[in-house]
Amino acid sequence: MHISSKEIEVRYAETDQMGVVYHANYFVWMELGRTKLIHDLGFNYAEMEKDGILSPVIDIEASYKKPVRYGETAIIKTWVEEYDGFRVLYKYEVYTEQGELAVYGSSRHVCVKRESFRPISLKRSYPDWHEAYLKAMKQPEGKKEQI
Repeated sequence: MHISSKEIEVRYAETDQMGVVYHANYFVWMELGRTKLIHDLGFNYAEMEKDGILSPVIDIEASYKKPVRYGETAIIKTWVEEYDGFRVLYKYEVYTEQGELAVYGSSRHVCVKRESFRPISLKRSYPDWHEAYLKAMKQPEGKKEQI
């Protein structure tokens, strides 16, 4: 499977009173990772939005394992775990700069028409994007390719 990687320099504003990254900021980082993955696959959310298509989050979760602190560089790994032509499940792992797993999580999305919020088929509306997701998921497990 394709795994995208993005480095994030932790800013002071992203930390809480304890000096660690505030939990809600990991959701922002997941979005950065997801956008990077989509870009790496050759696509762009902004282009889809110009067509009147949105991709809202319908489910999201995170499990926290180790703190990430101001001044560190976090690494977020992102990949497509499941895709059925309508819904996409992205998975995320956030690592400390020492390579320790800090957070893992997932988000599920569906594409909808902006004016009605009715779901669309990515397979029918964006066949190239559909094929890229299928290809990104189907690489042999032993041959994980980082983008």
